[in-house]
Amino acid sequence: MKKIVTLSLAATTLLFGSAYRLPEGSINSTALSGAYISNAHGADSSYYNPANMVFNEDKNELEAALTYINLSKIKYTDAQNPAFNSTSKSENIFAPMLFFSSKDYNNLRYGFAVTVPGGLRKRWESPYAKAFAKEFELKIVEFNPSIAYKISDQFAVGAGVRAVYSDGVVKSDATDISKPAIRDMKADTTEFGYNVALTYKLDQASTFSATYRSNVDLNHEGNAKLYLSGTKLYDGGASVEVPLPAVLALAFSYNFDKTTVELEWDKTYWSEYKKLDFEFKDKVPTALKAAFDDPKEREWKDTNAFRLGITHRYSDKLTLMASIAKDDNPAPDRNLGFELPDSDAMIYAGGFSYKVSDKLSFGASILYDKKDSRSVNQRSTSNPAGIYGEFKDASATLITTGVRYAF
Repeated sequence: MKKIVTLSLAATTLLFGSAYRLPEGSINSTALSGAYISNAHGADSSYYNPANMVFNEDKNELEAALTYINLSKIKYTDAQNPAFNSTSKSENIFAPMLFFSSKDYNNLRYGFAVTVPGGLRKRWESPYAKAFAKEFELKIVEFNPSIAYKISDQFAVGAGVRAVYSDGVVKSDATDISKPAIRDMKADTTEFGYNVALTYKLDQASTFSATYRSNVDLNHEGNAKLYLSGTKLYDGGASVEVPLPAVLALAFSYNFDKTTVELEWDKTYWSEYKKLDFEFKDKVPTALKAAFDDPKEREWKDTNAFRLGITHRYSDKLTLMASIAKDDNPAPDRNLGFELPDSDAMIYAGGFSYKVSDKLSFGASILYDKKDSRSVNQRSTSNPAGIYGEFKDASATLITTGVRYAF
């Protein structure tokens, strides 16, 4: 097969957080900025820490949640040529999620989760930017069945299977900058991985937890079309592989009577992402080889995130939550592009949960992810299409609402 980098990938642009990873989704995890490992409880513990299922109440629990995601417009200001200035579209995305945790069966519990662990939608309309990333869209859905076993009143372990479906669309159009090359690709895949977890209660107030989600290589396969001066020169099979990276999380929580504080550190192994290299089933026409036939280096680095979450049981019915987090980005300056104008971020969130009865409760949470401005200089005689300017005003807002039911 001929290898080609036609796209800078549907799976490489920011949905939110570190690159295209989304660590929040349930009511509690959104309100706590992902600082929800050691203190995970209820139905959504089946995903965020399956070992904690054994410490839930002895009943079946179900949570249905919907997360609305707004991605702000991103402004690019070129330091050399104002004609290259660009603004992306704002994006509105809805991500439904479902969680279940079972009652106790002789110290054994089972659960499942249907989540959106990552993804993106990024569109540019300005002539220069859309030459590289007119539209980049990635959908990722994960089905994660899990089990947990209570070894003692202090110690539990859990494990699960990651079944991940992903599909993407990538488009670029350089017609408006006098380079009439257009690309259009659609592809999808289903892949598998695993996750493991453990929880140890040091005493009645202190809990330590660790979780690990394996890397899942998303080998997208589909169809690509390439055009030059309005003429279609390629229409055939294409594929590309990118990682949904492994994540290690360590968390400690302490319960001060009605208030629980959790501190979490997680590491995302983005270094799995070495390069972006498309494979075409048939030979790429010579006229398009210069534009599309060279693999693009990524050489991303592993990233760290630090998260602090506070849960306060205000009354028997009302629980309040607040959090703050710091999240790094994995992309080095030399490989930054319009498909990934990522940068470090600060995250702020809060929310509540209200218990209507022993069986029914509901809640809502809001999270704001503020990206730092980022200036890069990668334009040179060897890379005349490189970026030499500043990305700013990037942010994401998440609003999650949901209902829980016990039976």
